[in-house]
Amino acid sequence: MAIKQLTPEQVHTMSLEEKDTWWLKNVYRGDMPQLTWRSGITGMLLGAFLSLTNLYIGARTGWSLGVGITSVILAFGLFKVLSRLGLASDMTVLENNAMQSIATSAGYMNAPLFTSLAAYSMVTTTIIPMGRAMIWMFVLAILGVLFAFPMKKRFINDEQLPFPEGMAAGVVMDALHESDEKEGLFKAKLLLGGGLASAMLELLRDDKVMRALFALKSIPHHYDEVFYHGWFADLLKRWGLSPAIRGVPLNELTIRFDTSIIFVATGGLMGIRTGASLLLGGILNYWILAPLLIQHGIILPKNGHYGFGQITLWALWGGVACMTTSSLYAFFSKPKVIIDAFRGLSKKGGARDVLADIELPVKLSIIGVPVVGLVVVVLGQLWFGISWWLGIIAVPLVFVFSLIAVNSTGITAITPTGALGKLTQLTYGALAPKNITTNLMTAGITAEVASNTANLLMDIKPGYMLGGKPRHQAMGHVLGTVAGLVLSVPIWYLVLIQGDIGRYGTEQLPVPSALTWKAVAEVLMKGLDFLHPTAKSAVVVGAIVGILVEITKQLTKNRFPLSAVALGLAFILNFTDIWSMFLGSFLFWLIERRAAAWHRARERESRLSETGPGGLTEAPAPPVKRPWYALAAENTEAICAGVIAGGSLMGIGLSVLGVLVLPDVLEAASLTKALGQILDFLPK
Repeated sequence: MAIKQLTPEQVHTMSLEEKDTWWLKNVYRGDMPQLTWRSGITGMLLGAFLSLTNLYIGARTGWSLGVGITSVILAFGLFKVLSRLGLASDMTVLENNAMQSIATSAGYMNAPLFTSLAAYSMVTTTIIPMGRAMIWMFVLAILGVLFAFPMKKRFINDEQLPFPEGMAAGVVMDALHESDEKEGLFKAKLLLGGGLASAMLELLRDDKVMRALFALKSIPHHYDEVFYHGWFADLLKRWGLSPAIRGVPLNELTIRFDTSIIFVATGGLMGIRTGASLLLGGILNYWILAPLLIQHGIILPKNGHYGFGQITLWALWGGVACMTTSSLYAFFSKPKVIIDAFRGLSKKGGARDVLADIELPVKLSIIGVPVVGLVVVVLGQLWFGISWWLGIIAVPLVFVFSLIAVNSTGITAITPTGALGKLTQLTYGALAPKNITTNLMTAGITAEVASNTANLLMDIKPGYMLGGKPRHQAMGHVLGTVAGLVLSVPIWYLVLIQGDIGRYGTEQLPVPSALTWKAVAEVLMKGLDFLHPTAKSAVVVGAIVGILVEITKQLTKNRFPLSAVALGLAFILNFTDIWSMFLGSFLFWLIERRAAAWHRARERESRLSETGPGGLTEAPAPPVKRPWYALAAENTEAICAGVIAGGSLMGIGLSVLGVLVLPDVLEAASLTKALGQILDFLPK
């Protein structure tokens, strides 16, 4: 069944009340089973398992892997098998949706273990007791839920932001559960085709797996590899033609072209405005400013080389300033949405919210945020020595950073947790200079709660698309937090740390994110003088640009072609990913334009045939075969979701295989050789 959505014109012209009424009438499916015992238990079990993979991958790489689509497909397959065995009925699409909310929450709630808490332990040389860690992480997760739901009204119901990863999960669920009709089957084939192509590319790119299992070389991670390695690169170097800007190699400026297509698909979902804004910001940062700043000695090399990390130390601050001011202005520029939310708290309020009975009550957030925020302040003072007034400041900062995180996640699927943590560290570097533990743990509060808020809205997006109950997803988020805590925290303490603080930062437990947080805190011990004057100027310019872009969008009734959040985000992403996302948005924009022209031509022909001699009496014309670009435009979500899902699933599998299995495998041994050794033992 095709997912019903408002057109871009309707999103821009309809009021929030009209949008909510339309959704309630056309999309909502309240009578369908959703958060049931089996969806809850399945979500908690899958989530607990997936939280372990995320825990280990995060400890090794610093990354958290999205597990929503993974859990959707696993649960669908499990209950399909049980159904055929006569042991259970198939899951409904909304049961699967409730399940993925639980599993996703469990998957990413353990990030503090390998970020702020690990950094705190390294700085203080003490291991935080397991019980304290569990309570602290649970309280931060609940605070994220309470911040998320007032924002849902604005960013999902009103603005209808795409939340690409959540949209992909919704499309996958729709294709899996509702593909009985011919159209659904066609979408499922597109989904599968895109997924297989993307998964195959990810497999071919993984050097460790290709060498260990197949004794083959992987394909390059970048198309431009030939310019930097091999005989052709040596030839270019001798001729003085190595690709560079102001003497800085392009690859050290992150100006490269990726062979993966995951971010291309992400760009297809985010749209041309976001893609073009990212490209504009990326060109300004990496093609113009970074080479100039390197030439003047403002951006310094590390071990003789530049790269994303060195450039970001300067670019981060201006980019985050642009995102901050634009997010705040955009949120408060529509006060009616906020006023209506508070008006519902009074019996004398105006028109009743048509979704009041199924949304999480705003009153819960109004009361809950101060209460849970107070708990955070008290625990921060008792356990981590954060002065009460510094803890209180962290709570409103969470709101500001949550706006930034939700805006970024909503349009690009990227949550800038690291950047937000550094911004908090900078803030507390001024408020509490030389207090390194306060610097780390307040950053943990703001960044982790903002991340929880953004990720919860990402989970809610497919529920909104499919007609689910928001309250069920909120409850699912809490259940997932519990599931992740009860398994991943004991495993972290008993298996990975084993009571030895010296394991942090070793080859077995590198925790790169925690090392970054620790390094920033140590730098900030010197005060804010470490920021170059040009970076301070960039903060002012970025803040002004963010507001000006939002004002221009308002004055032009949202026709202004740039996104301030995407402009700022371009300063904290590498250009490789920026280019991929722009390419995807541009390709699908061209396809949509060509498809629209074809549809207009068909409409003109249809009108001419109706008004011509005998047009109304003749038999209706047979259906016209649609060209490939019309089909692609109509199925953009299915194609892109398949690519994202296939590549992500293969990426998770390869990461787990590479981290858990292959380090102990002789990489020169191929699968064929291993099979041959096994066959030698069999009786002849």
